[in-house]
Amino acid sequence: MSQFLSFIGWSFLPNIVTGWVQTIYYGLTIRAGDPKPAPGSARYASHRRVIHILVVTAYLLYTIYEADYDIRRTSHFYADLGVGPDVPEREIKSRFRRVAAQHHPDKSGAVDGADYFIHLKLASETLQDAAKRFAYERFGMEVMNWSKCKSIRDYITRGVLQGILPHYGVAAATIYVVGLFGYMDFGKFYRWLILIALCTFEIAAVTRPHFPPVLDAINSILTTVSSHPPLLPFQAIILARKLTITVYIALSQIGPLLALHINDGRPDTSALDDEKALDQGLDRLDALAKSIDKDTLRLMEMETAPFHGNDEATSNLKGKMREWLVQNTIRADPMVRDAVGTSFRRRRIDAPAGAKGNR
Repeated sequence: MSQFLSFIGWSFLPNIVTGWVQTIYYGLTIRAGDPKPAPGSARYASHRRVIHILVVTAYLLYTIYEADYDIRRTSHFYADLGVGPDVPEREIKSRFRRVAAQHHPDKSGAVDGADYFIHLKLASETLQDAAKRFAYERFGMEVMNWSKCKSIRDYITRGVLQGILPHYGVAAATIYVVGLFGYMDFGKFYRWLILIALCTFEIAAVTRPHFPPVLDAINSILTTVSSHPPLLPFQAIILARKLTITVYIALSQIGPLLALHINDGRPDTSALDDEKALDQGLDRLDALAKSIDKDTLRLMEMETAPFHGNDEATSNLKGKMREWLVQNTIRADPMVRDAVGTSFRRRRIDAPAGAKGNR
């Protein structure tokens, strides 16, 4: 829930922080009296995109550091006993004797010594039991409450069916529902790909008898270049889940802005494609119109072929066309009809009494 609230909060907060940083940036880089880029200008928008990307990136890097810090601050059984994850059971037992001698309540005299001694005893018993050790490395302290589980199969079944699958079912449903409302459209394919890859990693990490090769490689790098202790599978899963939330925020916050910044000052390829398609359509339409003109001229030549060189037929045709134009065009005109009707009415009024018809 806290990760989800963090995701929602950082959907709005970066705009405020970006405004502050941009104001400070202009105050440091632009001398007093020089004009600053006006809000809404191309230069102002470009600066804002770059600053926004840097602000969100800094926050995301901090979330990764914070997640790793929380994991290191939360101790685990191996660190409490001072041994590595690859030590055999007999060494765990001997190590517990030495640590217990130091922290026994009768010798340490500390108020919380009894609780810490009980914790060390629980750690020793858990790591000396093959099934519990396997489950603890993959599911963490949750296995301490799984009293009905006795074998490795029981722990795996409980962890996968009641932990991993419900978690990813809710995550997939959330991504799908949010997508229906038009959110998180950018990088939708990669969100599903990351979710599937993370689910596959978790199932492989909790079901294999050994640590995943990816985790072994990460631990080898961490222990070589730094003093970071090796990660247990359940710690790697916690870190991977938080890293996934971070990547989702990056896709939502940085992805669209980065795409705009890369295309800044370049022609919009989609607009060029649309213009090219329009030109092609106009060219096809022009070719079709020319083809229709040619067909029309050809038909007219075929219809007027009998009149070529025949003056009598041509004169007869002209007379009939003139008569047709008078009857169907001139007389059909509303103004002509009104004038003719007005003339007829006047002639009836001027006619002598007893006359029939019109003169």
